[in-house]
Amino acid sequence: MTNFPSTALLTDMYELTMVDSAMMSGTADRASVFEVFGRRLPGRRRYGVVAGTGRILEALRNFRFTEAEVDYVREAGIVSDATLEWLANYEFKGDIYGYAEGEVYFPGSPLLTVTGTFADAVVLETVILSILNYDSAVATAASRMTIASHDRPCLEMGARRMHERAAVAAARASVIGGFVGTSNLEAARSYGIKPIGTAAHSFTLLHDTEEEAFRTQIESMGTDTTLLVDTYDVERGVELAVKVAREAGGELGAVRLDSGDLVAQAFKVRNQLDTMGATTTKITVTSDLDEYAIAALNAAPVDSYGVGTKLVTGSGIPTAQLVYKLVARERADGSMQEVAKLSDSKGSVGGLKVAGRTHDETGRATGELVVSAQTWEDGLAYLKEHKARPLQVKLVDGGQIDEDYTREGELARAAERHRNSRAALPYSAWRLSDGDPALPTTMVDIFEGDD
Repeated sequence: MTNFPSTALLTDMYELTMVDSAMMSGTADRASVFEVFGRRLPGRRRYGVVAGTGRILEALRNFRFTEAEVDYVREAGIVSDATLEWLANYEFKGDIYGYAEGEVYFPGSPLLTVTGTFADAVVLETVILSILNYDSAVATAASRMTIASHDRPCLEMGARRMHERAAVAAARASVIGGFVGTSNLEAARSYGIKPIGTAAHSFTLLHDTEEEAFRTQIESMGTDTTLLVDTYDVERGVELAVKVAREAGGELGAVRLDSGDLVAQAFKVRNQLDTMGATTTKITVTSDLDEYAIAALNAAPVDSYGVGTKLVTGSGIPTAQLVYKLVARERADGSMQEVAKLSDSKGSVGGLKVAGRTHDETGRATGELVVSAQTWEDGLAYLKEHKARPLQVKLVDGGQIDEDYTREGELARAAERHRNSRAALPYSAWRLSDGDPALPTTMVDIFEGDD
Protein backbone atom coordinates (compact mmCIF):
# COMPACT_ATOMS: atom_id res chain seq x y z
CA MET A 1 0.00 0.00 0.00
CA THR A 2 1.41 3.38 -0.98
CA ASN A 3 0.37 6.92 -1.77
CA PHE A 4 2.65 6.92 -4.82
CA PRO A 5 1.45 5.70 -8.24
CA SER A 6 5.11 4.83 -8.81
CA THR A 7 7.75 3.99 -6.19
CA ALA A 8 10.66 4.49 -8.61
CA LEU A 9 11.72 7.87 -7.25
CA LEU A 10 11.78 6.64 -3.66
CA THR A 11 15.48 6.30 -4.34
CA ASP A 12 18.76 8.14 -4.04
CA MET A 13 20.17 9.99 -7.01
CA TYR A 14 23.41 8.05 -7.04
CA GLU A 15 21.59 4.83 -7.93
CA LEU A 16 20.69 6.39 -11.28
CA THR A 17 24.06 8.04 -11.86
CA MET A 18 25.76 4.68 -11.24
CA VAL A 19 23.52 3.08 -13.84
CA ASP A 20 24.32 5.89 -16.26
CA SER A 21 28.08 5.48 -15.81
CA ALA A 22 27.86 1.68 -15.99
CA MET A 23 25.94 1.91 -19.25
CA MET A 24 28.69 4.09 -20.69
CA SER A 25 31.38 1.60 -19.62
CA GLY A 26 29.45 -1.43 -20.84
CA THR A 27 29.15 -3.01 -17.36
CA ALA A 28 25.49 -2.24 -16.57
CA ASP A 29 24.34 -5.64 -17.80
CA ARG A 30 26.85 -7.69 -15.83
CA ALA A 31 25.16 -10.34 -13.68
CA SER A 32 25.32 -9.19 -10.05
CA VAL A 33 24.34 -10.32 -6.56
CA PHE A 34 23.37 -7.75 -3.94
CA GLU A 35 22.78 -8.61 -0.30
CA VAL A 36 21.09 -6.91 2.64
CA PHE A 37 22.71 -7.60 6.00
CA GLY A 38 23.67 -5.94 9.26
CA ARG A 39 27.24 -5.80 10.49
CA ARG A 40 26.03 -5.75 14.08
CA LEU A 41 22.83 -5.63 16.11
CA PRO A 42 22.26 -1.99 17.10
CA GLY A 43 22.02 -1.32 20.81
CA ARG A 44 23.73 -4.66 21.51
CA ARG A 45 20.36 -6.34 21.37
CA ARG A 46 20.47 -10.11 21.31
CA TYR A 47 18.50 -10.66 18.09
CA GLY A 48 16.69 -8.73 15.37
CA VAL A 49 13.34 -9.40 13.70
CA VAL A 50 12.85 -9.38 9.93
CA ALA A 51 9.90 -7.20 8.92
CA GLY A 52 8.94 -5.27 5.81
CA THR A 53 9.37 -7.99 3.20
CA GLY A 54 5.73 -7.85 2.18
CA ARG A 55 5.93 -4.08 1.82
CA ILE A 56 9.04 -4.43 -0.35
CA LEU A 57 7.10 -6.66 -2.71
CA GLU A 58 4.28 -4.11 -2.81
CA ALA A 59 6.82 -1.39 -3.64
CA LEU A 60 8.47 -3.55 -6.31
CA ARG A 61 5.12 -4.06 -8.01
CA ASN A 62 4.92 -0.28 -8.50
CA PHE A 63 8.60 0.32 -9.27
CA ARG A 64 8.14 1.74 -12.77
CA PHE A 65 9.47 4.93 -14.33
CA THR A 66 6.33 6.33 -15.88
CA GLU A 67 6.35 9.35 -18.14
CA ALA A 68 6.12 11.66 -15.10
CA GLU A 69 9.21 10.14 -13.43
CA VAL A 70 11.23 10.09 -16.66
CA ASP A 71 10.30 13.72 -17.35
CA TYR A 72 11.49 14.74 -13.88
CA VAL A 73 14.82 12.93 -14.25
CA ARG A 74 15.30 14.50 -17.70
CA GLU A 75 14.49 18.01 -16.47
CA ALA A 76 16.82 17.58 -13.50
CA GLY A 77 19.64 16.63 -15.87
CA ILE A 78 20.56 13.55 -13.84
CA VAL A 79 21.35 10.99 -16.56
CA SER A 80 21.95 10.71 -20.30
CA ASP A 81 19.30 10.18 -22.95
CA ALA A 82 20.28 6.54 -23.32
CA THR A 83 19.70 5.93 -19.61
CA LEU A 84 16.41 7.82 -19.74
CA GLU A 85 15.26 5.36 -22.39
CA TRP A 86 16.42 2.47 -20.20
CA LEU A 87 14.48 3.88 -17.24
CA ALA A 88 11.33 4.25 -19.31
CA ASN A 89 11.47 0.52 -20.07
CA TYR A 90 12.62 -0.63 -16.63
CA GLU A 91 11.06 -3.74 -15.16
CA PHE A 92 12.90 -5.91 -12.65
CA LYS A 93 13.55 -9.31 -14.21
CA GLY A 94 15.79 -10.89 -11.60
CA ASP A 95 15.32 -13.07 -8.52
CA ILE A 96 14.95 -12.07 -4.88
CA TYR A 97 15.46 -14.40 -1.92
CA GLY A 98 14.95 -13.40 1.67
CA TYR A 99 14.50 -14.50 5.25
CA ALA A 100 10.86 -15.36 5.74
CA GLU A 101 9.19 -12.36 7.38
CA GLY A 102 9.08 -12.79 11.15
CA GLU A 103 12.32 -14.78 11.42
CA VAL A 104 14.89 -13.59 13.91
CA TYR A 105 18.31 -12.64 12.55
CA PHE A 106 21.86 -11.92 13.66
CA PRO A 107 24.98 -10.05 12.43
CA GLY A 108 25.89 -11.23 8.95
CA SER A 109 22.50 -12.79 8.24
CA PRO A 110 21.66 -12.35 4.51
CA LEU A 111 18.18 -10.93 5.05
CA LEU A 112 17.56 -10.23 1.36
CA THR A 113 19.46 -11.30 -1.76
CA VAL A 114 18.80 -9.60 -5.09
CA THR A 115 20.19 -11.15 -8.28
CA GLY A 116 20.01 -9.68 -11.77
CA THR A 117 21.99 -7.27 -13.87
CA PHE A 118 23.90 -4.57 -12.02
CA ALA A 119 21.56 -1.88 -13.33
CA ASP A 120 18.37 -3.80 -12.56
CA ALA A 121 19.41 -4.54 -8.98
CA VAL A 122 21.23 -1.41 -7.90
CA VAL A 123 18.23 0.89 -8.44
CA LEU A 124 16.28 -1.03 -5.79
CA GLU A 125 18.77 -0.32 -3.01
CA THR A 126 17.18 2.72 -1.40
CA VAL A 127 13.56 1.58 -1.35
CA ILE A 128 14.55 -1.85 -0.02
CA LEU A 129 16.70 -0.41 2.76
CA SER A 130 14.22 2.28 3.75
CA ILE A 131 11.52 -0.36 4.28
CA LEU A 132 13.61 -3.09 5.91
CA ASN A 133 15.53 -0.73 8.20
CA TYR A 134 12.44 0.88 9.66
CA ASP A 135 10.09 -2.09 9.79
CA SER A 136 12.71 -4.40 11.30
CA ALA A 137 13.56 -1.81 13.95
CA VAL A 138 9.91 -1.51 14.99
CA ALA A 139 9.31 -5.27 14.90
CA THR A 140 12.40 -5.85 17.05
CA ALA A 141 11.18 -3.31 19.61
CA ALA A 142 7.72 -4.89 19.52
CA SER A 143 9.19 -8.33 20.09
CA ARG A 144 11.10 -7.15 23.15
CA MET A 145 7.94 -5.52 24.49
CA THR A 146 5.84 -8.65 24.02
CA ILE A 147 8.55 -10.65 25.78
CA ALA A 148 8.30 -8.22 28.69
CA SER A 149 4.49 -8.38 28.72
CA HIS A 150 4.40 -12.14 29.41
CA ASP A 151 1.44 -12.81 27.11
CA ARG A 152 -0.58 -9.82 28.26
CA PRO A 153 -1.86 -8.13 25.07
CA CYS A 154 0.11 -5.20 23.64
CA LEU A 155 -1.68 -2.62 21.49
CA GLU A 156 -0.07 -0.15 19.06
CA MET A 157 -1.04 3.52 19.60
CA GLY A 158 1.81 5.47 18.00
CA ALA A 159 0.31 7.14 14.93
CA ARG A 160 0.41 10.64 16.43
CA ARG A 161 4.14 10.35 17.09
CA MET A 162 5.21 9.43 13.55
CA HIS A 163 4.98 10.47 9.91
CA GLU A 164 1.49 9.59 8.76
CA ARG A 165 2.62 6.91 6.28
CA ALA A 166 5.33 5.53 8.55
CA ALA A 167 2.63 5.10 11.20
CA VAL A 168 0.89 2.58 8.95
CA ALA A 169 4.14 0.68 8.42
CA ALA A 170 4.83 0.73 12.17
CA ALA A 171 1.46 -0.78 12.97
CA ARG A 172 2.10 -3.60 10.49
CA ALA A 173 5.58 -4.27 11.86
CA SER A 174 4.30 -4.26 15.44
CA VAL A 175 1.96 -7.15 14.64
CA ILE A 176 4.91 -9.21 13.39
CA GLY A 177 6.57 -8.54 16.75
CA GLY A 178 3.51 -9.77 18.65
CA PHE A 179 1.14 -6.80 19.02
CA VAL A 180 -2.55 -7.60 18.55
CA GLY A 181 -4.22 -4.31 17.66
CA THR A 182 -3.70 -0.79 16.35
CA SER A 183 -5.36 2.58 16.84
CA ASN A 184 -4.54 3.50 13.22
CA LEU A 185 -7.52 2.87 10.99
CA GLU A 186 -5.56 2.95 7.72
CA ALA A 187 -3.26 0.23 9.04
CA ALA A 188 -6.24 -1.76 10.25
CA ARG A 189 -7.94 -1.48 6.85
CA SER A 190 -4.85 -2.14 4.77
CA TYR A 191 -3.51 -5.12 6.69
CA GLY A 192 -6.49 -6.63 8.48
CA ILE A 193 -5.31 -5.62 11.96
CA LYS A 194 -7.83 -5.34 14.78
CA PRO A 195 -8.70 -1.63 15.32
CA ILE A 196 -8.75 -0.47 18.95
CA GLY A 197 -9.61 2.74 20.81
CA THR A 198 -12.35 4.46 22.78
CA ALA A 199 -11.81 7.98 24.13
CA ALA A 200 -9.15 10.45 25.26
CA HIS A 201 -9.03 12.99 28.08
CA SER A 202 -10.55 15.62 25.78
CA PHE A 203 -13.80 13.65 25.72
CA THR A 204 -14.06 13.81 29.51
CA LEU A 205 -13.12 17.49 29.55
CA LEU A 206 -15.78 18.24 26.94
CA HIS A 207 -18.56 17.31 29.37
CA ASP A 208 -19.72 19.21 32.44
CA THR A 209 -18.90 16.28 34.70
CA GLU A 210 -16.86 13.08 34.53
CA GLU A 211 -19.98 11.06 35.24
CA GLU A 212 -21.75 12.62 32.27
CA ALA A 213 -18.80 11.76 30.02
CA PHE A 214 -18.78 8.14 31.22
CA ARG A 215 -22.53 7.84 30.81
CA THR A 216 -22.36 9.19 27.26
CA GLN A 217 -19.56 6.82 26.27
CA ILE A 218 -21.35 3.79 27.68
CA GLU A 219 -24.58 4.75 25.97
CA SER A 220 -22.64 4.93 22.70
CA MET A 221 -20.25 1.99 23.06
CA GLY A 222 -21.85 -0.31 25.62
CA THR A 223 -20.71 -1.40 29.06
CA ASP A 224 -17.84 -3.47 27.62
CA THR A 225 -15.98 -0.28 26.72
CA THR A 226 -12.82 1.05 28.39
CA LEU A 227 -13.17 4.21 30.45
CA LEU A 228 -10.22 6.55 31.03
CA VAL A 229 -10.33 7.19 34.79
CA ASP A 230 -7.41 9.53 35.52
CA THR A 231 -8.55 12.86 34.09
CA TYR A 232 -9.25 14.04 37.64
CA ASP A 233 -9.08 11.81 40.72
CA VAL A 234 -8.46 8.14 39.93
CA GLU A 235 -10.31 6.67 42.90
CA ARG A 236 -13.38 8.78 42.23
CA GLY A 237 -13.11 8.00 38.51
CA VAL A 238 -13.13 4.25 39.12
CA GLU A 239 -16.10 4.57 41.45
CA LEU A 240 -18.09 6.52 38.88
CA ALA A 241 -17.08 4.22 36.01
CA VAL A 242 -18.33 1.08 37.77
CA LYS A 243 -21.50 2.82 38.95
CA VAL A 244 -22.45 4.15 35.50
CA ALA A 245 -21.84 0.76 33.86
CA ARG A 246 -24.04 -1.01 36.40
CA GLU A 247 -26.79 1.53 35.99
CA ALA A 248 -26.65 0.72 32.28
CA GLY A 249 -27.16 -2.95 33.08
CA GLY A 250 -23.68 -4.51 32.97
CA GLU A 251 -20.17 -4.69 34.35
CA LEU A 252 -17.58 -2.33 32.94
CA GLY A 253 -15.16 -3.85 30.43
CA ALA A 254 -12.00 -2.03 31.51
CA VAL A 255 -10.48 1.10 32.97
CA ARG A 256 -7.43 2.81 31.51
CA LEU A 257 -4.60 4.42 33.50
CA ASP A 258 -2.46 6.96 31.65
CA SER A 259 -0.44 8.82 34.29
CA GLY A 260 1.31 8.66 37.62
CA ASP A 261 2.99 5.66 39.22
CA LEU A 262 1.38 2.97 37.11
CA VAL A 263 2.52 0.07 39.30
CA ALA A 264 1.09 1.60 42.48
CA GLN A 265 -2.01 2.81 40.66
CA ALA A 266 -2.70 -0.62 39.20
CA PHE A 267 -2.59 -2.33 42.60
CA LYS A 268 -4.80 0.33 44.14
CA VAL A 269 -7.34 0.24 41.31
CA ARG A 270 -7.45 -3.57 41.26
CA ASN A 271 -8.16 -3.61 44.97
CA GLN A 272 -10.86 -0.96 44.54
CA LEU A 273 -12.51 -2.83 41.67
CA ASP A 274 -12.48 -6.13 43.56
CA THR A 275 -13.88 -4.49 46.70
CA MET A 276 -16.71 -3.11 44.58
CA GLY A 277 -17.35 -6.58 43.16
CA ALA A 278 -16.16 -5.56 39.66
CA THR A 279 -13.82 -8.53 39.47
CA THR A 280 -14.21 -8.94 35.70
CA THR A 281 -13.31 -5.31 34.92
CA LYS A 282 -9.83 -5.21 33.43
CA ILE A 283 -7.04 -2.66 33.72
CA THR A 284 -5.13 -1.35 30.73
CA VAL A 285 -2.20 1.05 31.05
CA THR A 286 -0.64 3.55 28.67
CA SER A 287 1.78 6.51 29.20
CA ASP A 288 5.04 6.37 27.24
CA LEU A 289 5.72 2.68 27.84
CA ASP A 290 8.76 0.77 26.59
CA GLU A 291 9.96 -2.77 27.23
CA TYR A 292 11.58 -1.80 30.53
CA ALA A 293 8.45 -0.06 31.84
CA ILE A 294 6.38 -3.06 30.77
CA ALA A 295 8.78 -5.41 32.57
CA ALA A 296 8.48 -3.26 35.70
CA LEU A 297 4.71 -3.77 35.55
CA ASN A 298 5.00 -7.57 35.51
CA ALA A 299 4.00 -7.95 39.15
CA ALA A 300 1.17 -5.45 38.86
CA PRO A 301 -2.43 -6.53 38.11
CA VAL A 302 -2.39 -5.15 34.58
CA ASP A 303 -4.30 -6.86 31.76
CA SER A 304 -2.99 -5.05 28.65
CA TYR A 305 -0.63 -2.33 27.48
CA GLY A 306 -1.03 0.50 24.99
CA VAL A 307 2.30 1.56 23.50
CA GLY A 308 2.99 4.56 21.28
CA THR A 309 6.12 6.70 21.00
CA LYS A 310 8.70 4.15 22.09
CA LEU A 311 7.33 1.49 19.76
CA VAL A 312 7.17 3.53 16.55
CA THR A 313 10.68 4.89 17.16
CA GLY A 314 12.18 1.45 17.72
CA SER A 315 12.45 2.04 21.47
CA GLY A 316 15.43 4.32 21.00
CA ILE A 317 16.80 2.50 17.94
CA PRO A 318 14.80 3.75 14.93
CA THR A 319 16.83 1.87 12.30
CA ALA A 320 18.10 -1.68 12.03
CA GLN A 321 21.32 -0.32 10.44
CA LEU A 322 21.12 -2.74 7.51
CA VAL A 323 23.19 -2.22 4.37
CA TYR A 324 22.83 -3.28 0.70
CA LYS A 325 26.12 -4.43 -0.80
CA LEU A 326 27.36 -6.00 -4.02
CA VAL A 327 28.77 -9.42 -3.04
CA ALA A 328 29.30 -11.10 -6.43
CA ARG A 329 29.47 -9.99 -10.05
CA GLU A 330 30.19 -11.26 -13.52
CA ARG A 331 33.68 -10.94 -14.93
CA ALA A 332 34.35 -9.82 -18.48
CA ASP A 333 34.74 -13.50 -19.45
CA GLY A 334 31.30 -14.38 -18.08
CA SER A 335 32.42 -16.20 -14.92
CA MET A 336 31.23 -15.06 -11.47
CA GLN A 337 33.51 -13.53 -8.85
CA GLU A 338 33.01 -12.85 -5.17
CA VAL A 339 33.54 -9.19 -4.27
CA ALA A 340 33.69 -7.51 -0.87
CA LYS A 341 34.57 -4.26 0.86
CA LEU A 342 37.74 -4.40 2.97
CA SER A 343 37.28 -1.04 4.72
CA ASP A 344 38.02 -0.85 8.44
CA SER A 345 34.82 -1.44 10.47
CA LYS A 346 32.77 -1.56 7.24
CA GLY A 347 33.97 -4.77 5.65
CA SER A 348 31.70 -7.28 3.97
CA VAL A 349 31.85 -10.96 3.01
CA GLY A 350 31.66 -11.82 -0.68
CA GLY A 351 29.53 -14.38 -2.46
CA LEU A 352 25.88 -15.34 -2.78
CA LYS A 353 24.83 -16.47 0.72
CA VAL A 354 22.43 -19.22 1.69
CA ALA A 355 21.48 -19.29 5.37
CA GLY A 356 20.21 -21.94 7.75
CA ARG A 357 19.74 -22.46 11.46
CA THR A 358 20.97 -25.45 13.40
CA HIS A 359 19.08 -26.95 16.34
CA ASP A 360 19.78 -29.48 19.07
CA GLU A 361 17.74 -32.62 19.65
CA THR A 362 15.17 -30.66 21.70
CA GLY A 363 14.56 -28.15 18.92
CA ARG A 364 16.51 -25.37 20.60
CA ALA A 365 18.41 -23.19 18.10
CA THR A 366 22.18 -23.50 18.38
CA GLY A 367 23.61 -21.37 15.58
CA GLU A 368 23.32 -19.57 12.26
CA LEU A 369 25.06 -21.27 9.31
CA VAL A 370 25.72 -18.96 6.35
CA VAL A 371 27.18 -20.52 3.21
CA SER A 372 28.76 -18.56 0.36
CA ALA A 373 28.12 -20.53 -2.82
CA GLN A 374 28.08 -20.26 -6.61
CA THR A 375 24.38 -21.08 -6.77
CA TRP A 376 21.35 -21.13 -4.49
CA GLU A 377 21.04 -24.89 -5.02
CA ASP A 378 24.65 -25.49 -3.95
CA GLY A 379 24.02 -23.60 -0.71
CA LEU A 380 20.80 -25.48 0.03
CA ALA A 381 22.57 -28.81 -0.51
CA TYR A 382 25.24 -27.78 2.01
CA LEU A 383 22.59 -26.81 4.57
CA LYS A 384 20.80 -30.14 4.11
CA GLU A 385 24.06 -32.03 4.58
CA HIS A 386 24.65 -30.19 7.86
CA LYS A 387 21.04 -30.52 9.06
CA ALA A 388 20.35 -26.77 9.08
CA ARG A 389 16.84 -25.42 8.56
CA PRO A 390 16.80 -23.08 5.51
CA LEU A 391 15.81 -19.55 6.49
CA GLN A 392 15.31 -17.95 3.09
CA VAL A 393 12.43 -18.24 0.66
CA LYS A 394 12.20 -17.25 -2.99
CA LEU A 395 10.17 -14.04 -3.12
CA VAL A 396 10.64 -13.09 -6.77
CA ASP A 397 11.41 -15.48 -9.63
CA GLY A 398 12.44 -13.93 -12.94
CA GLY A 399 10.68 -10.72 -12.00
CA GLN A 400 7.47 -12.51 -10.95
CA ILE A 401 6.44 -11.77 -7.37
CA ASP A 402 5.29 -14.76 -5.31
CA GLU A 403 1.87 -13.51 -4.27
CA ASP A 404 1.82 -15.87 -1.29
CA TYR A 405 3.92 -13.30 0.56
CA THR A 406 1.51 -10.41 -0.01
CA ARG A 407 -1.84 -12.20 0.11
CA GLU A 408 -4.43 -11.82 2.84
CA GLY A 409 -3.41 -13.61 6.02
CA GLU A 410 0.35 -13.39 5.43
CA LEU A 411 0.76 -10.85 8.25
CA ALA A 412 -0.75 -13.31 10.73
CA ARG A 413 1.50 -16.04 9.37
CA ALA A 414 4.54 -13.79 9.81
CA ALA A 415 3.53 -13.13 13.42
CA GLU A 416 3.20 -16.85 14.06
CA ARG A 417 6.53 -17.47 12.33
CA HIS A 418 8.13 -14.94 14.66
CA ARG A 419 6.65 -16.55 17.77
CA ASN A 420 8.07 -19.92 16.72
CA SER A 421 11.45 -18.51 15.70
CA ARG A 422 11.82 -16.57 18.95
CA ALA A 423 10.61 -19.46 21.08
CA ALA A 424 13.40 -21.67 19.70
CA LEU A 425 16.13 -19.28 20.85
CA PRO A 426 18.15 -19.97 23.99
CA TYR A 427 16.85 -18.33 27.16
CA SER A 428 19.58 -15.67 27.09
CA ALA A 429 17.97 -14.20 23.95
CA TRP A 430 14.93 -13.15 25.97
CA ARG A 431 16.89 -10.89 28.30
CA LEU A 432 16.33 -7.17 27.81
CA SER A 433 19.84 -6.20 28.94
CA ASP A 434 22.60 -5.44 26.43
CA GLY A 435 24.54 -8.50 25.38
CA ASP A 436 26.11 -10.54 22.63
CA PRO A 437 24.00 -12.04 19.82
CA ALA A 438 21.96 -14.96 21.11
CA LEU A 439 23.32 -17.29 18.42
CA PRO A 440 26.81 -17.53 16.91
CA THR A 441 27.09 -17.19 13.13
CA THR A 442 29.37 -19.54 11.19
CA MET A 443 30.42 -18.42 7.69
CA VAL A 444 31.45 -21.13 5.21
CA ASP A 445 32.75 -20.43 1.68
CA ILE A 446 32.16 -23.14 -0.92
CA PHE A 447 32.21 -20.66 -3.81
CA GLU A 448 34.29 -21.85 -6.75
CA GLY A 449 35.75 -19.83 -9.56
CA ASP A 450 37.78 -17.16 -7.74
CA ASP A 451 41.47 -16.86 -8.51
